[in-house]
Formats: sequence, C-alpha cells, structure tokens
Amino acid sequence: MINILIVVFTSQSHCDWGVELNGLSLDYTKLFLVYKMPLFFWPLLWCSARKNKVIKQRREAGREEMGVLSNSPRRKDSPKAPPKKKSTTLQYLFDLDSRNYNANRLSSPVRQSSLESEYEEMHSAISYCNCIFTFTDPWESPSQQDLKRQKLNQILSMVKSSKRSVDEYLLPHLMIMISTNLFRPLPPPSNTYNIIDLPDDEEQLSSYSPAWPHLQIVYDILLGLVLNIEPKILRDYIDHHFLLNLLSLFQSEDPRERESLQNVFHRIYSRFTFYRLFMRKAMNDVFLHHTFETERHCGISDLLEIWGSIINGFAVPLKEEHKLFLMRVLIPLHKAKGLQLYHRQLSYCVCQFVQKEPALGGVVVRRILKYWPVTNCQKEVVLIGELEELVENIDPNHYRQLALPLCTRITRCLTSSNSQVAERALYVWNNEAFMKMVLEALEDVFPVLVEGMEKNLRMHWSKSVRQLTENVRAMLEEMAPNLYYKCLEDMDVRESEARREMMERKERWERIELAAAAAEQMKKIGSPDHHNFQV
Repeated sequence: MINILIVVFTSQSHCDWGVELNGLSLDYTKLFLVYKMPLFFWPLLWCSARKNKVIKQRREAGREEMGVLSNSPRRKDSPKAPPKKKSTTLQYLFDLDSRNYNANRLSSPVRQSSLESEYEEMHSAISYCNCIFTFTDPWESPSQQDLKRQKLNQILSMVKSSKRSVDEYLLPHLMIMISTNLFRPLPPPSNTYNIIDLPDDEEQLSSYSPAWPHLQIVYDILLGLVLNIEPKILRDYIDHHFLLNLLSLFQSEDPRERESLQNVFHRIYSRFTFYRLFMRKAMNDVFLHHTFETERHCGISDLLEIWGSIINGFAVPLKEEHKLFLMRVLIPLHKAKGLQLYHRQLSYCVCQFVQKEPALGGVVVRRILKYWPVTNCQKEVVLIGELEELVENIDPNHYRQLALPLCTRITRCLTSSNSQVAERALYVWNNEAFMKMVLEALEDVFPVLVEGMEKNLRMHWSKSVRQLTENVRAMLEEMAPNLYYKCLEDMDVRESEARREMMERKERWERIELAAAAAEQMKKIGSPDHHNFQV
C-alpha cells in the first residue's frame, strides 16, 4: 500500500495551498497537521468536499429567500422589495469596461514594472538635485549645472501633473532636496548705503543671485506641493522650523527670490489654517526686530503685502488681538529710518484697519504725529501723503478733535525750508476731506494757518512755494474773509508785541552790559572810599 505524506501550512504568504478537482477547492490552509493516509482514501475525501459544497450553496439560497442577507431589516408582513435593475445603457457598459480595463492594466506585471522604473528614475533625479551649484566656483561644470536644471524640470512636471499624485515614498526625499537647496547662508549685504541716505528706488538696493536658474524651479516645486497635496500630509514636513527658515530667506537681496517666497508663504498661510497664528506671530517678530534693533531688512515690504491681504479678510468688529497688532507693530514701523522703502505697503495696511473701524483713525493719526521725523525730509513727504489718506477714511465725528494737531503739523511742513516738503504740504489743500475737516474747526485752525501763509509769502526762498502759497491763501480768504482778516490783524498785533518785547529785552541787555563795563572800569582805577579803607 502506497502512503502519501501531506504537510499543509497556515502562512499568509502561502494561502493558496489546496487541491482543486473539477471546480471543487479542497482548502487545507486552516490546518496545521500531518496526514498519513492511504492513496485509495483520496476519492472519498473528494466526495465529502463536493457534498459539503452543495450543502453550503443550499443554505445560502435559503437565507436569501428569507431576507437574512439583506442589509436593512424588514417587517415580516412587508412585501419583498424588488431587486434593483442594473443599468444596461451603452455609457454604463463603456464605463464598466473602462474600469475593468484600468484595473487589469494597473495590476498587470507590465504596468507594475513601469511604475517601479518611474519611481527609480524620480528617486535618482531627486538624489542628484541634492548637489548644490553656486555658479561662482570656476571648478563647477556647466554641463552638470544644466543636467541638474533638466532634472529639476522633470521633478516639477511630475509635481504639477494632474494624472497622478506624488508617491508617498518620494515625498520625504523631495522635501529634503527642497530644504537642501533653499535653506542656505545668505551672502552679506552688497550695498553699503547709510540708513538715512537710502535711495527712493528699491532696485538700487537689489543684488541678483547667480543660482536663481536652479532656485526658481525649486520654489515652483515647493509651490506645486503646497497646492496639490493635502495639508494634513505635508504637516509632517512643513513644520514650525521649516516656516522659520522660509521667513529668514526674506532677507535675500534678490527681488525675484522674495517674490517667489511671498507667493509660497502666502499659499501656506491660506491652506495650512492650523499654522496661521504661528505665522502671524513669526512675522510680527520680524517687524519688531527691524523697528527696534536692526533697521535694515530687505523683505519688510513683501511681508507687509502678505499682511495686507490678511487684514483685508478680517471680520468686523475687529478682534482685540488685531487692534494690538496695529498699535504695537504697524504704527511703530513709522519710526524706522528706512520707511520710504516699504511705506506704500505699510500705509495700505493701516488704512485697511481704519476703513474697517473708522473710530481707530483718531488714535492712528495721533500716533503717527508722535513719530514725526525732525530731520528726515523724505519721511516727511511720505507721511504727509499717509495723513491725507487717513483723513479720507476716519470718522467725520473726529474731525474737530484732529483738526488742530493736523493743521499745526501741516503748517509747519509748508513753511519748511525744504521745497519738496513745503510743496507736498501745500498740495494737501486740494483734498476735499481735508477741507471738510478744516471747516469743522475754522476758529481753532485759522490763526495757525494764516500765520503760516503770511510767513511763507514774506520769507520763503522758493518761488514755486510762494506761488502755491498765494493760491492757498486766496482759497482760505474766500472761504471765510472776515475770519481771515481778523486773524491777520491778530497776527499783526502779536508781531508788534513781539517786536516791542524784543526791543525791551535788547534795551535791558544793553543796560546790563553798560553796568558791567562800568563795574569793571571801577575795579581798574579803584574807588576813593575803597582807597581810604586800604590806607
């Protein structure tokens, strides 16, 4: 008698062990036994398996008839729901065939081999792009630089492709490559301007990076990842440390890099909502460090542009946190010496706050007047423009309170010996909102205004300033002629009193000097009484 030894394993990797005869599967995967049986017992085993299969089929059919296999229980007396009729339209058949084809194609060995080769190719490209080229080293090969640019473009096309997402196994290597290329020590400032003598054109402060052909593509890759991948997936790679490193790159002197940084940083703020509070605090730290310590930072204008869009989305009424940001961060930025480089963006942010809550206008105007420059004429010119814009947005109920301090400052500016400051202050009178504010407090502001106008007409050295002053004087005289002449008379009285006091002061000093000279003369010749006392 011939015996056969059968050993059956239960390993998951060998789960297809069994015997299949005429469509009957004899599955021994649940057994971990060693059978020793004669050969003539095999037909009996096959018949038993066939009998068990028939019994199992009959049981399943009976359950279906009784509604046991239904997902939703029904009452016994309810009629049986009719089976859902399958769609037999031509489009349905096409879609079904397409799904079956795609599933078979993806699961085919040829397709799997193609995916593996693409993975290896992209992994090789990412690894090669970790090599850094400075474009200043003469030993660097131009062909290798061009090869890296081609591989970066290959990675960029993969990231931007809408057909398939970035492989989860490639993502860590991709983020390492991005960090390696972007986070680098920046060169020292190439321009040595004094803070006070900063040029009006920001392009004169720019210095272009020679490695930009590679950096530009890396920024595009990072932007594509931020836009195409869910923030929850990228959260493990774009963390607080990554964001702080991005923020430090805003000190780059290359305006092209700062523009790309601004776009990426703003997109991260928009999509990664769980990082917004941290990003706002980090940007505030940069502003405060610039205001109170360094006073030199190339990316303040770019960060303020991001803040402009953020402020534009604030809900009304404003939160206390946002008001504190206005008072403690934005307003002190006016005292920095390089204000003219980012004043346009700063003025937009401040005016956005005032537009949302006009009641803040009075506080903002007083704070700006507090930081008014004394010797920096460029800052005076830009601040006059900001005050003019704020007057257009503040609450008219605050006009009377702000009229006197504003008109006093504008009058000092129009009498400035710097012709640019004087002309800019005189152009303010073309603003309708400013004129309305003056009309609210004519009696308070006219004495100051009339004195400034008359002083300019008599003593200013610039002919153009005197002509503009004459035009403004005629407008004020037409607005309130009686009040103007009354203020003019009062000014003449004050000037005559001032001249009289000056003459009296001069006479007193002359008498003091004569008395001092007489006393000195007496010491030299000696008085008789003093001589007799000595004898």
